[in-house]
Amino acid sequence: MQQITLKGTNREIGNKALVKAVRRDNLVPCVYYGNGVENTVFSVALKDLETILNTPNSYIIEIDIEGKKQLAVLQAVQFHPVTDKPLHVDFLAIQEDKPVTINIPVVITGNSIGVRQGGKLMVSTRKLKVSGMMKDLPDTLPVDITELNLGKQIVAGDLHYDNIQIMSPKATIVCSVKMTRAAASAAADAQA
Repeated sequence: MQQITLKGTNREIGNKALVKAVRRDNLVPCVYYGNGVENTVFSVALKDLETILNTPNSYIIEIDIEGKKQLAVLQAVQFHPVTDKPLHVDFLAIQEDKPVTINIPVVITGNSIGVRQGGKLMVSTRKLKVSGMMKDLPDTLPVDITELNLGKQIVAGDLHYDNIQIMSPKATIVCSVKMTRAAASAAADAQA
């Protein structure tokens, strides 16, 4: 899995005025936490943070807080309701020798039988939550739809990958091929 480095600076825990001052400087307040690690409050430049927020990709993030480096995954982001700027970011600590749970993007491959018959491909899920060792995590989860017929779907329970486990509910619909009016009329003409 791809790694990216974010440079952060320590910040004080305080009242709203301190947090607003951080945001005025185009910095985003962040927190780093996890099992067996000390909680760390810091801030990251907004432009640096946008490299991981404005992409469908998932990353293992190396946070460099004034020379102290730690591995993490993006846990949660709070956005402003009007401007859509990030207000606060949570990073969850990870370790190379323990399984990591992360959302990984799904990539649809192949040309579906149902689509060739006039159906419409509907992609319902863009990312699936998976768990695995850091060295085994892929950048994307390929889903082959070549054998997908009209009216059929692929769910998370149908997918299997080496060395990782899918944590999303098994009934999560990844993609499906819906019947269109053109496909329905073509099927009716073929039967007549």
